[in-house]
Amino acid sequence: MAVSYKRLLHLMIERDISNAQLMREANISANIMMKIKKGQYMALDKVESICKALDCTPNDILEFTSETKDSRPKGYAK
Repeated sequence: MAVSYKRLLHLMIERDISNAQLMREANISANIMMKIKKGQYMALDKVESICKALDCTPNDILEFTSETKDSRPKGYAK
């Protein structure tokens, strides 16, 4: 199961919040912003900081998706 931060990005657009503003208010680094943009793992304490800054819940900023990537080794018969 993968995590998507699309809801967070949409919320930022809706509230007209820039990356720099979120970084400042949530006390997160540029590295964390890059992880958000790339859909990479982010520690729960960072999710909590973002939720406090935006006055929202993790459900408002995270979405769980099923991974569609085929996990079989290359050349494995289908």
